[in-house]
Amino acid sequence: MANSLVGLSFLLVSCGKEKSGLEDEPVNGVESVLNVEYMKWKTIGDPIEGRPWVTDLSIVDLDGDGLVDVVFTEGRLNMVGWMRQVERGVFEELTLADGVAGAAHVEACDLDGDGDLDLLVASMGIVTPNDQKIGAVVVLENDGREGFSKRVLVEGIDRVTDVQAGDLDGDGDLDLSVGAFGYFEGEIRWLENRGDLEFASHSLLGLSGTIHTPIADVDGDGDLDIIALVSQDWEEIYLFENLGEGRFEAKVLFGSTNKDFGSSGIQLLDMDLDGDVDIAYTNGDGFDYATPGARRWHGVQWLENDGSGEFEYRRIGDLSGAYAPCVADIDGDGDLDFLATSAFNDWSDANAISLACFENLGGGRFEKRILAHAPTHLIALEAGDLDGDGRVELVSGGFYFYPPMIHVSRVSLWQRSQ
Repeated sequence: MANSLVGLSFLLVSCGKEKSGLEDEPVNGVESVLNVEYMKWKTIGDPIEGRPWVTDLSIVDLDGDGLVDVVFTEGRLNMVGWMRQVERGVFEELTLADGVAGAAHVEACDLDGDGDLDLLVASMGIVTPNDQKIGAVVVLENDGREGFSKRVLVEGIDRVTDVQAGDLDGDGDLDLSVGAFGYFEGEIRWLENRGDLEFASHSLLGLSGTIHTPIADVDGDGDLDIIALVSQDWEEIYLFENLGEGRFEAKVLFGSTNKDFGSSGIQLLDMDLDGDVDIAYTNGDGFDYATPGARRWHGVQWLENDGSGEFEYRRIGDLSGAYAPCVADIDGDGDLDFLATSAFNDWSDANAISLACFENLGGGRFEKRILAHAPTHLIALEAGDLDGDGRVELVSGGFYFYPPMIHVSRVSLWQRSQ
């Protein structure tokens, strides 16, 4: 469920401003607890050197010791890192793999079926625009003793931005969905597990710009389907419905007529708690504009599933540069709120929003609450209970490509102030 780096076909970004003013409005006559004082952040791991390019992160107990860890990818340093929680609230940073070129996404799963968690990694080859066949799918095999060995599963393909695991053919092992963003050329494919970490590749769609390819049973028929978010000129969300026996049928669930819509991320979850899989969706990519910057249509929305795989689009609200959809009960009131970062903004403005929450008021209504103005340039966000107190914490990742380089963070932990 980790949120990965969007295909970055960008130059230099100067961004618009986001006005504040909603954080103190009451909810049903009661002042909301969600405001800039609600959570505090701190950097975890090694000291910051240079400009961090954290492209993705995931919350997982990687070593099975009962303490939740964070794994992340760094696209400039070409590495996969592990923020290992060695005792409650204390994190030690370890490098799991170097030389993973343009590392863009990391996902934990037991790919080889030996009872421990391996890491799937999407390798773009290079983060910045390129149409060479330099992408790869990599697994970091866990030896069960906190050692990880790098193995390339597929290479020589378009720049890979996402890889996720699920038993797509129902034979009891984990297959893979792969999104190859490319640049002018790209592809969505699935990799059939033939055993011993050997895979057969099957093409699903030959479009550039794929960001995410999560797997879930969205139509409730008992097998796993693939959802794909395709950006660039397409700005579409596809369902690849599993028909059985390795066959998939493509269907467009959403498409914007605005070629600059700026699709930036999706998350699959039961948004309305009615028992089916919905789609949380952000659009805020502004990296590839000829005149870079925020656009008035940037924001967050969700696609509501009727239970059969038919979806209805529902806009929630506006947020300049919206990235990293992250749905969680952040205020502990029993319903799901929608959090998102701003990947870019006018960071010279002290009021520019870096983290926002669209608080769930019930009845399909949401209200935007400003949670933070710093750190800036956040491109990755995950939610989970990292300290075992039963409350939701957040972990964010910073991607610093364009100036001004202020309020710099790398991997940050967000906790309740009280």
